[in-house]
Amino acid sequence: MFGRSAIRAGGFRPENLGQNALNLIGNIGFSLFVFGVLVFTIIAATYEPEDPLFHPSDKITTFLTSTSNATMRSDESVVKTGEDFMPANQTAFAAFINITDVESTTEENNTESNQIDCDSSIPIDCKDSEVFHLMMKATIEKFKDIHFYKFGKPAVGEGANSCDMAWRYRPKDGKSAAFYKDYRRFVVEKSENCSLSVVSIGEYHSGLNARKRKRNQKAGFEKSDGKRDDFSLPVVGEAVNDSLPMVESENAFKRGKYLVYVGGGDRCKSMNHFLWSFLCALGEAQYLNRTLVMDLTLCLSSIYTSSGQNEEGKDFRFYFDFEHLKEAASVLDEAQFWGQWGKLHKKRRNRLTLHLVEDFRVTPMKLAGVKDTLIMRKFGSVEPDNYWYRVCEGDAESAVKRPWHLLWKSRRLMEIVSAIASRLNWDYDAVHIERGEKARNTELWPNLEKDTSPSALLSTLQDKVEEGRNLYIATNEAESSFFNPLKDKYATHFLDEYKDLWDESSEWYSETTKLNGGNPVEFDGYMRASVDTEVFLRGKKQIETFNDLTNDCKDGVGTCNVAAT
Repeated sequence: MFGRSAIRAGGFRPENLGQNALNLIGNIGFSLFVFGVLVFTIIAATYEPEDPLFHPSDKITTFLTSTSNATMRSDESVVKTGEDFMPANQTAFAAFINITDVESTTEENNTESNQIDCDSSIPIDCKDSEVFHLMMKATIEKFKDIHFYKFGKPAVGEGANSCDMAWRYRPKDGKSAAFYKDYRRFVVEKSENCSLSVVSIGEYHSGLNARKRKRNQKAGFEKSDGKRDDFSLPVVGEAVNDSLPMVESENAFKRGKYLVYVGGGDRCKSMNHFLWSFLCALGEAQYLNRTLVMDLTLCLSSIYTSSGQNEEGKDFRFYFDFEHLKEAASVLDEAQFWGQWGKLHKKRRNRLTLHLVEDFRVTPMKLAGVKDTLIMRKFGSVEPDNYWYRVCEGDAESAVKRPWHLLWKSRRLMEIVSAIASRLNWDYDAVHIERGEKARNTELWPNLEKDTSPSALLSTLQDKVEEGRNLYIATNEAESSFFNPLKDKYATHFLDEYKDLWDESSEWYSETTKLNGGNPVEFDGYMRASVDTEVFLRGKKQIETFNDLTNDCKDGVGTCNVAAT
């Protein structure tokens, strides 16, 4: 039928073929266009972009608190804090000190100094410029893998020929925006012709007399290039002052404006959860220009404890840098606040006013005009509507910004990290080897057990790590002896090799015990994971389990592409 009508219409005549072909192509093209628009419309209506900035809060949470695979727990228990988001090149403005800088200064001093008769019996004078420059030169020559930014004036050590000196530095391959401080004891020898030489340089932090610069003491040696130093960066190694802020006078307290969060279901959750909620509260306080009243006691989740139970009574200062927080933000300890609040309430003429909010859907924007002394957000018992971070969802997301830059890791924990890296002269490679439950679950991780066996590791690492190198192994394998075969090619190191840095004789133990009211503090699972992870991240090479050692997916079979996005 079709053929006959086409013949009758003359459609197949030679003079009409070109026109019909063009019409056909045009119709097909238009149909494809309409179909494409329809498909695009459907995709646009249902697609959720993977860019975390376009996701709701739960996606942003994952984005901001994502952690390295070096984390020792599969729950990604070690969170990133403010210093992790600082670009490492923030310290590029500070000129580091070269050996030529010290040598040129020494030559100038020698030219200007008066020649005196030699008397080798005179004890070493640590304050003498010649001794100072000799010690600096010896330090720069010994520690070749770090950049020096400042040298403090030497202090008298113990004994006639010992001097203590401190310096500020960064590892040459440092990936974090932070300075480190070291202070060591030097033994200086004077020969019969009065020439000086450094006989020995002590171990990390051996020069205790140079630990803290005395008030009004002149600065030591630093390279001046007309640019100022940036003290907003963490300095690991300085004495920590994380005492509670002073309670203001009655008049100042009455003039203040405060915000407090009470109750809720955030307690005893993971550290990721705690920080996401805490920074919401801090962000709202800053938005409202109020002082955040904070509870410094934490409940440590069972995922980090040796007992397997949630543990109350942990101090915020065990894990985070409270000194930086109190200097950079307006915060007040909850116990101190309520003590002062109670005193003033006893005086009727000094009554303070309170504005109670029991619905998280009351946005910070609606509270901006509140004049009461204290805004109290009270949370109920029904999860997840009683999570603090709910306050920062929805419309509040565009107004309240979580101040990540205010929260840094505990400098006491980072001091342990620095000590381990220094004992390895900041010249080591690191590998993360995750085994444990994942290696035993062959359904989700079919190759992990085999790929992390000693024989497989030796084969994989031979192309990644040079033989003879210091190799720090961050792992959840219970027995470090499992990795003994690696000792044939590498100088292997594990976290427990450095237990003296947190045992009863350590500075960390002494300071945390004092902070804890005289009660010893356990070096718990979160602390271990934090230190292990940070040491791993400071290796010159960092070899990951799921990126470099096995083709298995970090979160199980079929999740590799999901994890990559």
